[in-house]
Amino acid sequence: MQHVAIADQIDEMHDPQSFVTKYIWSQDHKVIAIQYSLTAIFVGLVALVLSGLMRLQLGFPDTFDFIDPTAYLQFVTMHGMIMVIYLLTALLLGGFGNYMIPLMIGARDMVFPYLNMLSYWMYLLSVLVLLSSFFAPGGPTGAGWTLYPPQAILQGTPGYDWGIILMLASLAIFIIAFTMGGLNYVTTVLQARTHGMTLMRMPLTIWGIFTATILGLLAFPALLVSAIMMMLDKVLGTSFFMPALVSLGESLDYTGGSPVLFQHLFWFFGHPEVYIVALPAFGMVSDVLATHARKNIFGYRMMVWAIVAIGGLSFIVWAHHMYVSGMHPAFGFFFATTTLIIAIPTAIKVYNWVLTLWQGNIHLTVPMLFAIGFIFTFTHGGLTGLFLGNVVIDLPLSDTYFVVAHFHMVMGVSPVMVLFAAIYHWYPLISGRMFNVTLGKAHFWFTFLGTYAIYLPMHYLGFLGVPRRYFAMGSTDFIPESAQSLNASITISALIVGVSQLLFLYNIFWSLRHGKQAGHNPWGATSLEWQTPDVPPHHGNWGAELPRVYRWAYDYSVPGAEHDFIPQNHPVTDTEGTAGDHGESEK
Repeated sequence: MQHVAIADQIDEMHDPQSFVTKYIWSQDHKVIAIQYSLTAIFVGLVALVLSGLMRLQLGFPDTFDFIDPTAYLQFVTMHGMIMVIYLLTALLLGGFGNYMIPLMIGARDMVFPYLNMLSYWMYLLSVLVLLSSFFAPGGPTGAGWTLYPPQAILQGTPGYDWGIILMLASLAIFIIAFTMGGLNYVTTVLQARTHGMTLMRMPLTIWGIFTATILGLLAFPALLVSAIMMMLDKVLGTSFFMPALVSLGESLDYTGGSPVLFQHLFWFFGHPEVYIVALPAFGMVSDVLATHARKNIFGYRMMVWAIVAIGGLSFIVWAHHMYVSGMHPAFGFFFATTTLIIAIPTAIKVYNWVLTLWQGNIHLTVPMLFAIGFIFTFTHGGLTGLFLGNVVIDLPLSDTYFVVAHFHMVMGVSPVMVLFAAIYHWYPLISGRMFNVTLGKAHFWFTFLGTYAIYLPMHYLGFLGVPRRYFAMGSTDFIPESAQSLNASITISALIVGVSQLLFLYNIFWSLRHGKQAGHNPWGATSLEWQTPDVPPHHGNWGAELPRVYRWAYDYSVPGAEHDFIPQNHPVTDTEGTAGDHGESEK
């Protein structure tokens, strides 16, 4: 129920009076979302360049003098951390979460607009602190993106002094920013839904973002405390994670710390983090598939409960990342079992996506191509996860390129495919213009085929025993010379895929000025964000009156309807009865 008069709500929106308050210190969730997105894409491009430099060294060793072992380890570390946290988490939740939540639930803005603004500026500060480590003495940390102690803060590790301190400080600031945004998202979803928008009428995009935000609010504190504790170990000489040890022939003052404790804290955050990225992607791809297949999502309630189940199970599987740490076999059995169980709700989602496409009126638009591409990459990446979820198979494969291939297919390629699908899908709403379809399709085929050319061969390298994180392979008896040829081909594929992303950037920015006008609802979508009075939506989103919701978000190809879809805010007719919402419509 809305307890505040509409006129009072509009008065409270604090319409921006200047360029600064409209575009810089903005409290409009849409502007904040674009700020998040542009910052995340920029830092993601930095990480993309770092991955290209790593591949140059691996594909053509001893060719580039400026890529030495120190620089290589720093590239590995910064690439991993940026991609997982500062790009994917920030873009999916900070970008799409901010833009979509108020529009999709029929709200005027976030519940706490000022806090929302602060969350972006804290995120920007965390990015600047992280990137400043490139210019610090010794450069950024080269401890690997997992930052395992004791080596992360000991002499001999690249960036062991300023680099690791700036990394830990940046993570702490990022978590503060996420907490500000996360509390906003949860409160807004629970408190600011418009008339008729029950939880079971929310689009799956909102369910994914909502569940992922709760995961983040519960999981990020583990990373926060571990970052603070390691900072104290480094700066003040405490021994939370540092055991008694000898470094470079010298006994250090540390005593009694536990490096494995850090691994538990890190992965208690790290595995839910996989689903903090995945669940919003699951929701968004569901909406894209339903819209462009002109078919209601198959098994909506099952999809909702699968999202919730995946979120809950993600908290009890973290130690499958630690099979090689020497844990008791009983724990290995427990974590292997729960890891395999989490495949069940995930498989349900894949089946439902395929069944949504079954006999649909599929339009192979650019968003749809990326959405279907996601189903392929996610399924293939998930199948290799079944290998690694078993202790006896994981032990020999753990530190090989098999793991690199697996988590890049699941955690890298798949969410990025959804991000591209989502950006192309909602671009007409955000910009008011259409993108260039030819460029979009070229971007898809380069990206989709190129990622398979990169990661499929990596599985084979893993079976050969080629270790990950190594600067150079050297001459190793058990690795055939053909592995180096494969590495070279992977590098060429990676560079082509990296350069092809310029097609995306050019398309997006060219279309802002030259793309044709999108008009209202060019895809014929049913959810509320496409029903706003203005495109792009103005400050306050809905004008004088908030929408009222009468049905779920997936009434596509409805027999007897004027068009082949019925928007959520369209009243139920007598002839429909209750069918329009699977028994939940208001008569």
